[in-house]
Amino acid sequence: MKVVLLKDVKNVGKRDDILTVSDGYARNFLFPQKLAAEATSGALKEIQRKRAAQDARDAEILAEAKAKAESLKNKVITLEVKCGDKGRLYGSVTNAEVAEALEKQHGVKVDKRKIDIGDAIREVGVREISVWLHSGVTTPMKLDVQPMKK
Repeated sequence: MKVVLLKDVKNVGKRDDILTVSDGYARNFLFPQKLAAEATSGALKEIQRKRAAQDARDAEILAEAKAKAESLKNKVITLEVKCGDKGRLYGSVTNAEVAEALEKQHGVKVDKRKIDIGDAIREVGVREISVWLHSGVTTPMKLDVQPMKK
């Protein structure tokens, strides 16, 4: 029997999957638990409509991320930090500080976990970092760490 899953079912499938299961499994477990419905032509059309709408939303989000990545490509984020005489920082630059500076300077809000600064930054200077905006969309940026003016 062909069924459409209404919810995720462990070891069976995810929501809106179309599966062929035994009649007994469908009638005795999936239907009473309201985990699945019979795969009628109307239900199949509804799933296709939902998938098309989701694909359109995903494409729009991806296009926005690519445009944002292109606008940020190779731009510089300037960060002023406290440091000693020889350019050695008193601490290190964190992803949160970089994310905050990126939002202030370029108006782009990015989660701190999506910024890759590589090794810990403990000295002043210019470094290459990458910012992850969407699945498969990353952009290189420059991080300019400067000593704080007294």
